[in-house]
Amino acid sequence: MLHQTQVARVAGVYDGFLAQFPTPSAMAAAGPGAVIVAWGRLGYPRRARRLWEAAVVIDTRGWPADLTDLPGVGRYTAAAVRAQSDGVDAPALDVNVRRVVERVRGERLTDAQGERAMVVIGKPLRGRDRLLALMDVGALLCRPREPRCGECPLRRRCAARAPLPHERRARQAPFAGSFRERRGRVMARVREGAVPVEHLDADALASLVADGLAVLEHGSARLPDL
Repeated sequence: MLHQTQVARVAGVYDGFLAQFPTPSAMAAAGPGAVIVAWGRLGYPRRARRLWEAAVVIDTRGWPADLTDLPGVGRYTAAAVRAQSDGVDAPALDVNVRRVVERVRGERLTDAQGERAMVVIGKPLRGRDRLLALMDVGALLCRPREPRCGECPLRRRCAARAPLPHERRARQAPFAGSFRERRGRVMARVREGAVPVEHLDADALASLVADGLAVLEHGSARLPDL
């Protein structure tokens, strides 16, 4: 839920979501449509679909040894889950942590290099504590713009003490008038029940169908079931 969504928005629905789907088995049995409805207005509903698909895998085969085998789970998410839920000393490199370790080292790093740097820079912290501490430094102090270097506990070791020339600062395109907004409008209609396709944005609907977020049946669009 926290991927590309602010904490405050997630906090408003998180407890209710877990109450509705307390286990992977419960989510798998509920079907993708129920998960998409419960996801509500968090955005990027493909995450809800992938979460349901992951629940099906877990319910059918059990938890995989490598969490990246689950739909929608990448290198960072797998490491972050292991560090925070399983107490494993796994380095997890998110956007904030990457910015911190690259500025401290004064150079751009690959994922593997960044993870190794994270372990060294974060000592003596390990696992969950290291991850959350570096995330907080990146979010609150080592910000993309106007970093608060004078307050940073890493300033004496930092090679840059400022944004690096190579840092990417791409901003997300405005939502208003975007294709994401068009998809969102169609998704909102379909969440309420079956809708005749002629009443919907055809291109946006086609993209939702391709993502497994809607199905066509008898000239109408609806949420997918099992």
